[in-house]
Amino acid sequence: MNCIIIDDEATARAIISQLCSNVPSLNVLEEFPNAIQAIKYLNQNEVDLIFLDIHMPDFTGFDFIETLKNPPKIILTTSDSNFAIQAFEYDCIVDYLVKPITLERFQKAIQKAESMPNKGNSNSITSAEKVETTSGNDLYVNIDRRLIKIDIPSIYLVEAKGDYIHVKTEDKNYTVHSTLKKIEEKLPDSLFLKVHRSFIINIDKIIDIEDNSVLIKKDVIPVSRSNRPELMKRLNLL
Repeated sequence: MNCIIIDDEATARAIISQLCSNVPSLNVLEEFPNAIQAIKYLNQNEVDLIFLDIHMPDFTGFDFIETLKNPPKIILTTSDSNFAIQAFEYDCIVDYLVKPITLERFQKAIQKAESMPNKGNSNSITSAEKVETTSGNDLYVNIDRRLIKIDIPSIYLVEAKGDYIHVKTEDKNYTVHSTLKKIEEKLPDSLFLKVHRSFIINIDKIIDIEDNSVLIKKDVIPVSRSNRPELMKRLNLL
């Protein structure tokens, strides 16, 4: 895989470059001390993988990702573990490496990158796998071979994107390899309604309704013409 390294610290770039040299499948094309230079390079060149530092002057790693229309696979490298949850909101992010990075942990990240298909979508988690089951007020999803319990009433939005669904809750967001239809079958009709072919909402979480859209938290969700009558029927109108 052709890759580039973006890190404002020369020592960090040298360490990652050295780690790359231990993996025959990696070919380091360039190294950049800031995101701006990397963006200029990517406007003219394609790469398979980017090693990206989060904390950089003027332009963070997440700012950089947002500029990419079709981001390649990205492995974040940072000394701060506090951004792990935010990182997995992007399905182009393969792994999250906390410095100092060991060769064993580095190689594990590369294995993930090599097995991960190119999605070209920067807005979902890749580590999640599928919806498993429900029990009472709980929904279980399989993430990295672990069953994660989600409190169903805390879910305020489910969005379909390609082969994945984004489950947004009061505390965390999850992306699951599943279909909207499958999760719709597991959510109680008393709370949830499919308002668009790509969205299921928690009716109790609606803040505002205007024309053909609803506001939930900071998300403006479209309501299809065919689903609007059912939505209005379900609301407690004065």
